[in-house]
Amino acid sequence: MARGFYDAHKRISHKASIAFLVLVIAQATHSVEEYLFRLYEVFPPARFVSGLISTDLRTGFIAFNVAFVTFGFWCYAIPVRKGMPAALLLMWFWVVVEILNGIGHPVISIIERSYIPGTATAPVLLIIALYLLIQIVKHPVG
Repeated sequence: MARGFYDAHKRISHKASIAFLVLVIAQATHSVEEYLFRLYEVFPPARFVSGLISTDLRTGFIAFNVAFVTFGFWCYAIPVRKGMPAALLLMWFWVVVEILNGIGHPVISIIERSYIPGTATAPVLLIIALYLLIQIVKHPVG
């Protein structure tokens, strides 16, 4: 078991680990932008998810985003920093989510021909997620 732990740790480069942390911080900033400009009022999927958590959409939105960002910091602090086997899977999950996030906001803004909350910070998520993707691919598993 110790060998698997060591091997997983070797697979996560320092650059990938730091990029992951920066991605989570960028997501926190992105969530603040979405909150300040009330994404939960104008975007049906955000309204739906927020409504699953609370009848007050604002409260549901805050709860979901705090939980999501907290999960990201936990992923960094425990699996990623310690090089646990689940770390790579979690990093891939975040890469996919943030690439979709980074592309989705601008595309929806273009389609709607208006600003969609989160569009200003979405390109930052995309760039960091792509950088993290490159770092992960540079150090493939096995």
